[in-house]
Amino acid sequence: MFQTSADKDKEKKTKKKKAEESDDSESEKEEKSKKKKGKGKKKKERSPSPEIEFDNLEKFVMEPAPQGVTVKCRVTRDQRGMDKSLYPLYYLHLDNEKKTFLLAGRKRKKSTTSNYLISIDATDLSRGGENFVGKLSNLMGTKFTVFDNALNPERALPDMSNARQELAGIIYETNVLGMKGPRRMTVVIPGMDKNNDRVPLRPRSDCDGLLIRHQNRRMENLIELHNKTPVWNEETASHVLNFNGRVTQASIKNFQIVHSKDDYIVMQFGRIADDIFTLDYNYPLCAVQAFAIALSSFDGKIACE
Repeated sequence: MFQTSADKDKEKKTKKKKAEESDDSESEKEEKSKKKKGKGKKKKERSPSPEIEFDNLEKFVMEPAPQGVTVKCRVTRDQRGMDKSLYPLYYLHLDNEKKTFLLAGRKRKKSTTSNYLISIDATDLSRGGENFVGKLSNLMGTKFTVFDNALNPERALPDMSNARQELAGIIYETNVLGMKGPRRMTVVIPGMDKNNDRVPLRPRSDCDGLLIRHQNRRMENLIELHNKTPVWNEETASHVLNFNGRVTQASIKNFQIVHSKDDYIVMQFGRIADDIFTLDYNYPLCAVQAFAIALSSFDGKIACE
């Protein structure tokens, strides 16, 4: 699915495992429901992230998730303070006992477009700082591009070796059910080579970027992902997805990203409290890509919200 036969074998195993988990989750739900009736306010426990260790934070957040491992994270939103209601701070931690910090993000204040800076230091969110690792840029309404921290192609060397890479394109679409229905989104990312490394994409201009390539269906070395369509539940009168206990509150921001040709869940994101969300991602996404996709869902420009 991601250009390597090894990946396909892993996906089949993953798919089979998820089907088994789904079956288990139904019986668990019934058991939990019975307990809930008896005890009332007992919360459903979320499974923590598998043990993940790294020596170099910047390298870890830029590398794809290990194949066969779901990296389980938590996003917190800080809206406290005079300007944070307009420009909240967002933090990404591993959802483990240590709550290991990974990334921080914030919308730039003096920018004509929606522009989010992403840093590996929770206290340094400056564009020129050494902890800057990427940005999420919104130039066309409901379309976003994720960049790494290298140079704008206008200032790069002629061979583009130090030019910035595009890591993802995110497209939100107006849904057929109107403003209150579930969102529809497409995510386009660079493909993977035979060594399971990301194929570098350094366009010289926006006309050769991920969004335009996708629009013109020039999909060589690109991977197209979509959000999984929620199912209407008559009992709750709402659209629902099975997050296997990782999401506990209904929200229009809840979503799962899957591969176009499969039900392999590449990423899922959802609310567990007013300002706390779970974010789980799998190969071939990296932490910066996943965090940026989550940040795009918070942006006020999304017309389909």
